[in-house]
Amino acid sequence: MAATDKPVITRKGEEYGDTTQSGGAVRVSGVSPQHTPATKIWYGRVSNKPGYRSLPHHHGEAETGGYVLKGHGRIYFGEDYSEYYDMTEGDFVFVPPFMPHVEVNMSTTEELVWLTSRTPDNIVVNLEDVDDSILEGYRRA
Repeated sequence: MAATDKPVITRKGEEYGDTTQSGGAVRVSGVSPQHTPATKIWYGRVSNKPGYRSLPHHHGEAETGGYVLKGHGRIYFGEDYSEYYDMTEGDFVFVPPFMPHVEVNMSTTEELVWLTSRTPDNIVVNLEDVDDSILEGYRRA
């Protein structure tokens, strides 16, 4: 560690927003190789407006950790996205590398906000979209 190494602060409103998006899932980073000296981590906020969902996607080789900061989320996975887990404020989730999934906001009135960390970077591979009707219990606002 060099004597000149210092923490890097990303202030509210200065997050890096030129990230890969997945439909209604909007990602911004506070710590990433794109705008800080970080080389092995992506850490940011993912939000879904009421009733919105991501496109089906995976994160390539990246391991992903998520934390529900606000709202009621659901993650669909498995064959034809027929399996799912619900998560609410305070819940953590680990998403393995290369696992196709869809993230949804189950509320039609409240925003869903996740804090998300990925290594080595914010890899997002969007897949072919699916019809809302195959996502059990999901409805748009």
